[in-house]
Amino acid sequence: MTIGLFGEMSNCIDTLPALSYSANMENIIREKRKQSGLSQDELAKRCGVSRQTVNAIENNKYDPTLTLAFRLAKELKLTVDELFQPF
Repeated sequence: MTIGLFGEMSNCIDTLPALSYSANMENIIREKRKQSGLSQDELAKRCGVSRQTVNAIENNKYDPTLTLAFRLAKELKLTVDELFQPF
């Protein structure tokens, strides 16, 4: 159980704020998700987040937590380094 930014209680890890860092990163989540035949919703459910979170990560509008990055990589059968690359 986590407490969100506004005091609401949630079981979702996507209530945590994104960590920002100085390196610009891009990812290949959309490409690998489609190759795996997964929808955004299915990948999100497997990782314990919302479809909107997966969409925001695919569009480089949200930086996932380290935990979520590892979950995404596991579901897509990649390493975190393969999934996220600096540009």
